[in-house]
Amino acid sequence: MLALVVELKTSFLQSLFFRSLDSNISYKLQEGPSKTIEYPKAGPYDWTLGYARLPELLQHLQAGGYRVDAQTRGSELASLLNHGGVYPVYRQKDQAGLRIVDAQGNVLYSFQRPEHVYQAYTEIPPIVVETLLFIENRHMLDPGNPTHNPAVEWDRLSKALLDYGIHVVDRSHPVIGGSTLATQLEKLRHSPGGRTHSPFEKLRQMTSASLAAYQQGFTTLDTQKRIVREYINSIPLAAQPGYGDIQGLGDGLWAWYETDLDRVAPLLSAKERSLTSAEMKSRARAYRQVLSLLLALRSPSYYLVEHPESLRAQTDRYLRALAAKRVISPAMRDLALREYTEPRRTGPPPRPVNFVENKAQNAIRASLLPLLGVGTMYELDRLDLTVQTTIDAEAQQDITHFIEKIADRKEAASANLTQYQLLEQGDPSKVTYSVTVYEQAPGANLLRVQTDNLNQPLNINQNTRLELGSTAKLRTMINYLEIVADLHKEYAGLSVAQLQKVPILYQDHLTEWAVKYLETAKDRSLKPMLQAALDRKYSGSTGESFFTGGGVHHFDNFERWEDYSNMTVAQAFENSVNLVFVRLLRDVVYYYRFRVPGATPAVLQGNDPARKKYLARFADQEGKVYISRFYAKYKGQTPDQALDTALKSIMLTPLRAAVIYRSVRPHASLDQFTKFLTAHLPKGMPMKEDAATMYAKYGPDKFNLADRGYLAHLHPLELWMLNYEYEHPNAKLREFWAKSTSERQDVYWWLFKTGHFGAQNNRIYTLLEEDAFKEIHKAWKRQGYPFDSLVPSYATTIGVSGDTPAALAELVGTIMRGGIRYPERRIAQLHFGQATPTETIVSRPPSQGEHVIAPEIAELVRKELIGVVENGTGRRAKGGLRVGGAKVLAVGGKTGTGDNRLESFGAHGALIGSKVVNRTATFVFFVGDRYFGTIVAFVPGSKAASYGFTSALAVQIFKDLEPQLKAMLERTPAKAPSDLLASNGSARAASAQ
Repeated sequence: MLALVVELKTSFLQSLFFRSLDSNISYKLQEGPSKTIEYPKAGPYDWTLGYARLPELLQHLQAGGYRVDAQTRGSELASLLNHGGVYPVYRQKDQAGLRIVDAQGNVLYSFQRPEHVYQAYTEIPPIVVETLLFIENRHMLDPGNPTHNPAVEWDRLSKALLDYGIHVVDRSHPVIGGSTLATQLEKLRHSPGGRTHSPFEKLRQMTSASLAAYQQGFTTLDTQKRIVREYINSIPLAAQPGYGDIQGLGDGLWAWYETDLDRVAPLLSAKERSLTSAEMKSRARAYRQVLSLLLALRSPSYYLVEHPESLRAQTDRYLRALAAKRVISPAMRDLALREYTEPRRTGPPPRPVNFVENKAQNAIRASLLPLLGVGTMYELDRLDLTVQTTIDAEAQQDITHFIEKIADRKEAASANLTQYQLLEQGDPSKVTYSVTVYEQAPGANLLRVQTDNLNQPLNINQNTRLELGSTAKLRTMINYLEIVADLHKEYAGLSVAQLQKVPILYQDHLTEWAVKYLETAKDRSLKPMLQAALDRKYSGSTGESFFTGGGVHHFDNFERWEDYSNMTVAQAFENSVNLVFVRLLRDVVYYYRFRVPGATPAVLQGNDPARKKYLARFADQEGKVYISRFYAKYKGQTPDQALDTALKSIMLTPLRAAVIYRSVRPHASLDQFTKFLTAHLPKGMPMKEDAATMYAKYGPDKFNLADRGYLAHLHPLELWMLNYEYEHPNAKLREFWAKSTSERQDVYWWLFKTGHFGAQNNRIYTLLEEDAFKEIHKAWKRQGYPFDSLVPSYATTIGVSGDTPAALAELVGTIMRGGIRYPERRIAQLHFGQATPTETIVSRPPSQGEHVIAPEIAELVRKELIGVVENGTGRRAKGGLRVGGAKVLAVGGKTGTGDNRLESFGAHGALIGSKVVNRTATFVFFVGDRYFGTIVAFVPGSKAASYGFTSALAVQIFKDLEPQLKAMLERTPAKAPSDLLASNGSARAASAQ
């Protein structure tokens, strides 16, 4: 019996038993996926930090092409205990969260929760420890029992078991918990919902806590101190709008009372006699706040959110009890009783965010959400995850500071920066500058720099569709050369006699040229033919108007001398001559026009059966456009409001009013019709016919829809829609489309008459052009064009269809690689739960690449990009870039100026209005054989009208960035993303203990 009493007091035998088990519990990180890894159940700690969610996270990553490079293996005993339901035994983290580091391991972003913690036991004011132990665990930290098991207090456990037994019989009998701080810590972290739901769950907590207690040896005094610190740092204290879940005393003080842990720690640690009266008052206030939070743990939401008055009363009771037990002095008690602070209803204001400085890391975080299948940034930030990126932090910072400098009016002017002069007019601080740089590596393009000076979360490099001007000529030229390559494949093997018999489709100038070239070419191989295609000449004249996009358009060049030139495609590319590329794209459209299934030149003849199908398709498409326009016009209005809006849009007469009302309200009575006329026609307006006559004469059965629209001076589909909306007030746009199929055909009855042959052909030309642009879009999409459609207009070759800087950079990277398209990589490695039993390292293996452009085409285009810099619009960057002393790396690129406007034209094509939408200057470039990227200057909205810069601005920025670029260029060639794992030594065996 004496031995049992000694054991209950000292836990000596327990220390021997649990220590012997601990010596056989270990975890090691080894290469490859683990077959024995055990993921914890969804306790609050394990769920928030991602340990319990890891199977789901890995499933998303593997679906995205990632693989497990290394994972933890537990020892045999560790696996056995895990299978038995015991929580993993390891040094758990007080703080954890998302970390993003650059390619060299420098921290780009770090989110740690809790944010305010005690890093060591010695930092905790003794009065806080004494108060906690008084409330929760009064037998801890007894130096007389160094082997004591802090997970079990037998007297409390016996009392709890007795209470539970009585409670089973008498449900009204309260059950007092038998938990120690050690078991509470296990419960708060690992039990489902942070609660004890069964005796088995309590046993599991005690077993895990006992094993954890003897991890560091037979004596547990230091472990007990660690338990106190971890408990104080981990207690859950409800949640707050604007802050989220609150954990730990430090974060609780800050969130609920706006009290800084570091500021009050010296006051709470100081001797009372050394403090002034003001300091004593502050100490008492801080102590009361600490006490209230320790008490609120029992029901955080109830005390802190729902019933703070109950927390106040509970705190007052404990202040008196603590003073009675001499944990605090009477003076402290009296001051604290007077220093009540109401818990805040909302969290402290968030710190100001500098989106410019955080652009790269924010882009990484945004890309992690879909990659991991995580719903919010809030969840993502709280994962125990280190993400190694491909970003070069030093270059990112240097280039960010550079663009911030050139965007500053005073700095730019005082330094006499060339960019400031190139703006011509306008405030440089209103210009958004974006710089993106990639580096080629085996199997991937690594993002090194992504920055702009837009102090908003928007990433203009990828998330915006910008009209980037003449950079679209690059896609047009590649598409053109691909057509030439296809023609070469089709006809190069034919004899001259066979070539002379090749049928040439109507206006198919490219096939016509290819056949004639091959008839006379001495060398019929592909490369000379591609070069000859670049040497074809087009006029730069602005004297021609072009029927495209459903109407007649006029295009201009940037330089007047270009209007009178006749130049090759290569020369026009170097100098970015608009009219040459407009005519080139027209030839591309003509090439595809009759190669679309079902389209032949005969469709333009009167007897072709496909002609009627094209006209019906045009009527259907244009009708949908009008329906969409009217839907937007009347959206949010009641049927009566919509009718009033329609009447106000025309000059109302009795005839028009009668036709409109009888069309929109066909079942209205004569009396209602009469009241309508009286209410809406101007008083005294003469009427040739009385209301009854008009009611009968202009009924909806008297005229077809098109005629009623003519009489009413409203579009017929507008009349139909007003009526349908009246009868179906909750209809959505798709329903209007579905129900107006026959009406859309009926209103174009005039188009189907043979007397309108010219009008019919114009509509058919428009549809043939649309189909041709679908083929062009397929070609652009293979190049990596980011959007799902092109504007079917020759203006697409000068940028009207838009692009993104990132997609343009990718295209240049593909050209550098001989036509092989590799994916962008910005994430090199994901390291989950470092130094935990679920530690996992994931990366994406190098890609094999996709061959999307013929190597012969890529080689020629690369040469032309160098020509743009050496001889054309990129001349400011002429001469290459000198690195390492004497070595000069070639620079190539394409420029583009986007002066984007919404223009209105009169009846005879005269410009009657022009509204500036935005302005851009772009330079997409490559340097040597490794680096490529984009530089964009962008002014959005109507304020762009006050700016007159061109693409020379973007090229000059590239030139002035040479010092920053050289720092990257002179480094060793990039490794494949997967090689970063080995180079950082992350897969070495490591103990989690």
